[in-house]
This record gives sequence, C-alpha cells and structure tokens, in this order.
Amino acid sequence: MLLRAATADPAHLDRAVAHPADGPVPALTAEKVREELAEHRIRPEWIWTAEDGDGRILARALWWGRADSEHPIALDCLQVAAGVADPAGVAAALLDAGHAAFGGLPGYNLSLPRGWRADPELAAAVAWRREAAHRTGLTREIERLRYEWTPDAGTAEPTGRLVFREGTDEEMLDAFVRLSRGSLDLATQHELELMDAEQLAREDFDFYLDCPGERSWWRLAHLPDGRLAGLAVPSATPYHRNVGYLGVVPEQRGRGLIDEVLAEITRFHASQGAERITATTDTVNLPMAAAFDRAGYEVTEIRLVLEAPAR
Repeated sequence: MLLRAATADPAHLDRAVAHPADGPVPALTAEKVREELAEHRIRPEWIWTAEDGDGRILARALWWGRADSEHPIALDCLQVAAGVADPAGVAAALLDAGHAAFGGLPGYNLSLPRGWRADPELAAAVAWRREAAHRTGLTREIERLRYEWTPDAGTAEPTGRLVFREGTDEEMLDAFVRLSRGSLDLATQHELELMDAEQLAREDFDFYLDCPGERSWWRLAHLPDGRLAGLAVPSATPYHRNVGYLGVVPEQRGRGLIDEVLAEITRFHASQGAERITATTDTVNLPMAAAFDRAGYEVTEIRLVLEAPAR
C-alpha cells in the first residue's frame, strides 16, 4: 500500500480531489475541495491518499487550516473505499503518515446529523473512523452542538440589566481569567490541567485576535453598579459570523445574565447584516445550550471532536 501526499504530480492531485464524496458521513465535494485549495485552506501537502498496487485510491484524508496556517488545524474528511477489509487499519496508517509529515496530531472534527447513533450505517461509519483516530493518538472525545441563527429568529431588545463597553487588553485578559473558573466547557477544563488561568487567558485572547473578526467588536459586560458581569466576543470564521467567546463571571452565574450577553452578540452581528450566525457548545454544557435555545438558535449538526489528550 502506497501512502503519499498529493504533491507528486498534477494528475495525482486531480485524482485525489475527484475522489467520490460518498458514504454516510458527509464529505467535501470535489468542487468544494477546489475552492478550499484556491483559498489556501486545503493544500496539496495536506491531502493524503492510500493506494493499492494498481494505483487505485483506497483511502483519502483531507486536512484543513486557515489561509495563513503553517500546519493544518484539523482533519476535515477521512474516507475509505467500499470493500476494503480493514477500513480502520487503512485509515490509521494514512493518518499516521500525515501526522509524521506534519510533526503533530491535528484534531479530527466529524460533522454529524442529530440522532446519528440511531442510524446503523452511519454509526458503523463513525465507529471505524473513531477507531482509526484512537489508534493514531486522537483519544480524547468532545461532542458538541453546532447552532445557527438566521434573521427569522429575530433579536432581543436590551433590557438594561447589563451595560456593554469596550475594554483595554488588560481588562479583557482579566475577564478571560475570571470566566475560566468553574467553566463547564470541556476544552477549558482540559487546558487548565496543563496551564494556569492566566496562561489560558492569553491563549484564548490570542486565538480570537487571530480570527477573522475584529478586536473592536469585543465588549465587557457590567452590572449597572459597575461590577464586571461577563464578556462578549463576537467573532467570525472564513465563512460566516459566529458567537466566538462569551460567559458570565462565577459570582453572577445563575441569574440569567448569559441571555443578555448572547443577545448582545446576536444584535451586533445582525446590525452588520449577518444572514447567519453560528455557535457551538459542548453537549454537557446544558446551561449554555439552553441559552442558545431561548435565543432562537437552532441545532444544525453534532460535531464529534477527536483530539490528542493534554500532555
């Protein structure tokens, strides 16, 4: 079995791009892959194939990154041809080859419909992908709800319970620190096993600063008496506006203020003409999921995230 990136010649790249986007797990079409190649978010060196002795493609892996990424951020598509006896084994070999070339283990994001576990064919397709990911070191799993807002859902008017204003970098960093304490977000919990809250705050700050959204969009949320209540970070992806980061400080939780923070982000994006706002939260973060539900956001998919554990 030959494992290689699609960099050897144009014909190999064309065949890899044209590989059928079939099977129960959604995959990028050839047209979409070409669009991403043109935008430098998928690159030939991030497209890997496994081929048999006759040159038939047995498996394909597509990794994705931002246009300015030095290394891929996430595995987007993983496919193995029908009839391959050991799909998990072939897929694991392909992932290992890619990981060795990248010098790291990008996470794997599986986008799935709600109720995917009730579909036997889909559940089986997820199972071998999960096994392949686990074999290559992606053993930590987080299941997330992907939400979407459209103008039909409308926006809530300000209630006056919170006052929103711009803040300095130091104030924003302090808010990131305070919001991380007691967070129900699993990624935050995992990161705090490796670093202190101040280090995580800096990483979160830098991450959102690097997103396509603008720093000038960010707002601190205060109670009318001036006490800090939370943080609203409207953001964006290369494709659309999104919620980004939001939260309420521990001492103000349980009072429904998260609804006010989310409403501020939604109003901001809507005022800029956004036709779609996306957001994600862990399935175990029930308060945040309930807030999205109340704000008129609808679940469009389940995102199963497979990644390397913290070290």
